[in-house]
Amino acid sequence: MAGKPVLHYFDGRGRMEPVRWLLAAAGVEFEEKFLKTRDDLARLRNDGSLMFQQVPMVEIDGMKLVQTKAILNYIASKYNLYGKDIKERAIIDMYVEGVADLELMVLYLPHMPSGEKDAALATIKEKARNRYFPAYEKVLKSHGQDYLVSNRLSRADISLVELLYHVEELDPSVLANFPQLKALKARVSNLPTVKKFLQPGSQRKPFDDEKCVESVKKIFS
Repeated sequence: MAGKPVLHYFDGRGRMEPVRWLLAAAGVEFEEKFLKTRDDLARLRNDGSLMFQQVPMVEIDGMKLVQTKAILNYIASKYNLYGKDIKERAIIDMYVEGVADLELMVLYLPHMPSGEKDAALATIKEKARNRYFPAYEKVLKSHGQDYLVSNRLSRADISLVELLYHVEELDPSVLANFPQLKALKARVSNLPTVKKFLQPGSQRKPFDDEKCVESVKKIFS
């Protein structure tokens, strides 16, 4: 029997958080080995574990996978969260890439210079309310189904709900005018695997605070 996937990253959200969400939604237990110092990163680089000298890296099924998209694609394919054919996968990819565009802005926000944060936050709120959330609201309203693609849970639903949680932390009223997104968030959040992941004490990470930001600087600077 294969062991649990092992996630190598710092103790924060970053680019690994979508991997945590997807594994948790699939009901897959995983372990984490946190980088705490520059030496921890150097060891992974020196032993050949990091193809491009960077994390995140996930040990799974005898592989050491790097590059977030590759990791997520593999997990989604393995656990039937990636559509039934290439057309559905293309649509799922399109939705996921839209999520990633906004998620990256949210991801980098706590790591930005303090003088740039207010403008960046305003941009996140504006794009969420006027570009990205209306697009997903329209998709859900147009077909009236429970999930984004073919009325079946996919990685697109999971990544979008993750984003909804993250943006709500910054803009609590952001979903007020998006009833379809509110319903999707509730629906996915009540799936037993996701519900467990949302409980206190899980491997879900909080918004990167100042302590996390300083830790990241020590590792990567």
